[in-house]
Amino acid sequence: MTEFSKSSDRFSFPTLVQLFFTDYVLRQRALSPNTIAAYRDAMLLFLDFAEQRLGKAASSLQLSDFTPELILAFLDDLEQQRHNCARSRNLRLMALRAFLKFAARRDLTALPILEQALGVPSKRSERPMLGFLTHEEMLAVIGEPGSTWTAQRDHLLWGLLYNTGARVSEMIGVRVADVVMEASPYVHLHGKGRKQRAVPLWRSTVREIRTWLQHNPALVADAPLLPNRDGHAMTRNNVNQRLKIAVTRAAQVYPSLAERHVSPHCIRHTTAMAMLQSGVAFNVIALWLGHESIATTHRYVEANLAMKEQALARLQEPANPPTRYQPPDELRQFLEAL
Repeated sequence: MTEFSKSSDRFSFPTLVQLFFTDYVLRQRALSPNTIAAYRDAMLLFLDFAEQRLGKAASSLQLSDFTPELILAFLDDLEQQRHNCARSRNLRLMALRAFLKFAARRDLTALPILEQALGVPSKRSERPMLGFLTHEEMLAVIGEPGSTWTAQRDHLLWGLLYNTGARVSEMIGVRVADVVMEASPYVHLHGKGRKQRAVPLWRSTVREIRTWLQHNPALVADAPLLPNRDGHAMTRNNVNQRLKIAVTRAAQVYPSLAERHVSPHCIRHTTAMAMLQSGVAFNVIALWLGHESIATTHRYVEANLAMKEQALARLQEPANPPTRYQPPDELRQFLEAL
C-alpha cells in the first residue's frame, strides 16, 4: 500500500483512492459492506473506461482527467454497452461524486475542474408501477411443503418472505439465532445501511421453523437458517432460480403468472400491499419493511387500483352529459378545422 506520509505523493490519484476507501469510507463514514462494494465497483468500471479512453494506466491518472466530458462518456457507455438502466447509471455517478467531493477537500488545486465534474446531472427515469401478487397467487407460489429437503426449505423461504416482507439479502442473511420463538415470536433482520429491525412471525411460520430445525439438527445458532446444499447461505441468484421454479408450478393454476416477471422483491411488494389493503397505517408498514422514508411506502397507494376505485366511488358523477362544442362563428370553424 502507498505510504501516505510521503509528501511527494500525498495528493497523487492512487493515494487519494486509497485514502477514500480506507480512511473516509471505512473509518469516518463506517458505510455498510454493500455500499463499499458498490463504490468499489463504480471506481473499477470508471478506471477501466478511462484507461481505454485516455490510453494511460489507472495509476497514472490525475484529478484533472475527471472532466465532465469523460464522466458523461463513461455514463453513456454504461447505458449503451453494458445496458445499465438509468437507476444503475445514477448509482455509479453517485459513487464518483462521493470520491470527487472527498478529493476536492484534499487537493484544492484540482477544485475548479472537480466542481465542473460534480455538475454532471443525474438522469431522470420513469418510475415503474410496483408489481405484486394477489393473495391467491402468493399462496400458489408458496405451494405445499413437499417431501424433499429442497422443497421444504423453499416452502419455508417463500412463507418467511411473505410473512416479513424482507429483502432477499435480508432473508438469506438470517441465522438460526436471529429467530426468537418464545411468547412473542419474531425474527431479527439486518437491513440496508446496517439498520436492524424485528418483525413478528405468524404462528404457522413458527411451527414450520420448529419442524425445519428438528429435521436439521446440524443447524447451529450461527448457521444460516435457510442454507444451500453445502451448508452455506443461499445466494441471491440461487433464490431467483428457485423462485422461477415455484412460479412455473403456480402458473399451472394461475396461467397469467407465466407472462409476468416475479422476483423476490415482488413478494416484498405483495406483503406491503396486503397490509395496506387490510387497513394497516403507512408508518407501521414503513417500519415493517424498513423504509427510510414514508414516501417510499406511499408508492403502494399509487399501485393499488382497488383503493383508487373506492375513492372514485365516493365522488359524485356529473349529472348532465357533456355537449359537443360548437365554434361561435365561421372563421373559428375554419381555423379549428385546419
